[in-house]
Amino acid sequence: LSVRKVNPEPHSGIPSGVKKSESLVVFCIVLSIHAVVWDRFSWCSLALAVQAFYVQHKWDRLLQSNGAVFQYRSSANSGLLPASMIIPLLGIVIKERCKTSGNVYFERYGVVVSATGMTLAYFLSIIALGITKPVPKNTCIVSGISGCAILYTMKHSLAVSEVIEVLEVLLIFVYLSMVLLYLLPRCFTPGEALIVLGGLSFALNQLIKRSINAAGGRGDPADYLLLVTLVALVILGVIFAALFFFMDSHSWTSSLFFYMMTAVLGLGVFVPWLQFLIKRHPLFWLVEFLVETNTRLCLLGLWVLLLVVACSVVLYQNSRRSSESKKLHVSTAIRKHFHFLAVATYVPGLIYDRQLLFVASVVCLAVFVLLEYARYFCIKPIGQTLRNLLSLFIDERDTGPLILTHIYLLLGMSLPVWLFPKFCTASLSGPSTLLPYSGVLAVGVGDTIASLCGSTFGEIKWPGTKKTFEGTTMSVFAQIIAVALILICDGGVNINSGYAWLIWSIAVVSLLEAFTTQIDNLILPLYLHIMLMV
Repeated sequence: LSVRKVNPEPHSGIPSGVKKSESLVVFCIVLSIHAVVWDRFSWCSLALAVQAFYVQHKWDRLLQSNGAVFQYRSSANSGLLPASMIIPLLGIVIKERCKTSGNVYFERYGVVVSATGMTLAYFLSIIALGITKPVPKNTCIVSGISGCAILYTMKHSLAVSEVIEVLEVLLIFVYLSMVLLYLLPRCFTPGEALIVLGGLSFALNQLIKRSINAAGGRGDPADYLLLVTLVALVILGVIFAALFFFMDSHSWTSSLFFYMMTAVLGLGVFVPWLQFLIKRHPLFWLVEFLVETNTRLCLLGLWVLLLVVACSVVLYQNSRRSSESKKLHVSTAIRKHFHFLAVATYVPGLIYDRQLLFVASVVCLAVFVLLEYARYFCIKPIGQTLRNLLSLFIDERDTGPLILTHIYLLLGMSLPVWLFPKFCTASLSGPSTLLPYSGVLAVGVGDTIASLCGSTFGEIKWPGTKKTFEGTTMSVFAQIIAVALILICDGGVNINSGYAWLIWSIAVVSLLEAFTTQIDNLILPLYLHIMLMV
């Protein structure tokens, strides 16, 4: 969250073969989805994919020459193509599921999500073309055709109120991009920024919309908790960045300001805001929710135990660090221990109480982000301690001022739970019953096994990458075995005759893991979630 001027780092080039392989995998996913789900938005989606493929190369050149407006994460390509397709495809599959279940309201919601995703992705593409010199004529022609297709489809698909909602999200996205990308240099690639800031923009717009139309506490309190938490964390981060621009964050006075501002805004603004939405005091609701059943108490006890284990791993690894090796980081295998702990945390929650897991993951996200604020601003008395402890676990992708790897892991496991379409569960059958397990399969099992097996006995490397064929193969097999175990343990999962689509979904997402340079904890669960929802 630094606002100081940072000298740009040279952007390392990514082999063109890797970019083409990643793009090929994404096109396979897009085409396979539209082979099953085809409507007027499919033409727009394909046109958007083609123009994103062309514009992605322009973004890559801008990053390599440090010609982009903001500083993006190095050692990765722009990731525009894989990121551009996530929100539009998610909206399309939501629309089809709700159409099947007869839920007209959320069918229109899916249309708005898809249109919003296309608008944000197209806007990011136009930005790249606008600052590319000389102007790429062929790419501009492709983008123009794609833009015409998107505008034509929106004209014949969206009501006036829905068009206004799309434009509202776009406006929020523009402002968030200008603020957060300036405050967080080298934390995102353009594609990751599109996913993260696009999601935050949509959440903020939904919160404002629901606050205006709030009546009688309708809706799930957990959904409101998620929206308020996301918006609160962003607002707190921006306020702290502005505050500590004028103050020395290392002093006790600044630390007191940090705690006071968090308490005042939390208890004086965000808690009343949530109370207004759910028509109950949030703290009373939360306590009543947590102690409602004995199962929830047992799950909470298990999670506390796993938390102690995770903290013990961090302390143990730091105790092994000698004075001569302070700058060394733990190996990938050690970091994957936390993936296993995440699986052990999420699987019992998914089987026994998904609503509790939903709420707990939101609370955990808030704690993670607030602790990261304290670490970065060096808030006394825990800031410096967190810096010392977490520096050992920094990933090569943590090139910005914030350490985001653990937050991305939490998001990767939680997003399928948060995005689960509760409003059209009647239409879910076959592989779509595995939707909440997308994060567990893609990140907790697939990514972990691919990394461990690839680094242990992998010899055949995918062209231009460090990933191995053996790691990818073992990842697919491990996820299939995990699905079999889920079928045994969770009676609510019934794949029926969808085994071929399930295996194809797992295989193609595992291939994406092998070739992508984006944050795999973020995009892999989303793509698997979309594939399973078809």
